[in-house]
Amino acid sequence: MADGRKNNGGHSTKGFAGRKPKAEEHKLIEKLTPLMPQAFKALQNALKDEEQWAVKLTMEYFYGKPKQTIDNNNTHKISEGFSIKDLYGKRKDT
Repeated sequence: MADGRKNNGGHSTKGFAGRKPKAEEHKLIEKLTPLMPQAFKALQNALKDEEQWAVKLTMEYFYGKPKQTIDNNNTHKISEGFSIKDLYGKRKDT
């Protein structure tokens, strides 16, 4: 390409797209498993120190995150004398 786009690095996902292989996931789990007692001890210490992140993490894993709710009960009161035509009928270009 004449404008140099070929040399810009791009964002190719060729060979990297999708989920990582299970074998790679199992290797990571095997490496981290011996560190779990340390991780639990660190979390326990953070909870004793009342660290906010530790409390939040523990509560979210124990109870789950609350579901987001959206109130769809929207009521609108139209004032007396209101006409939609007043909004769209008389357009003035400024």
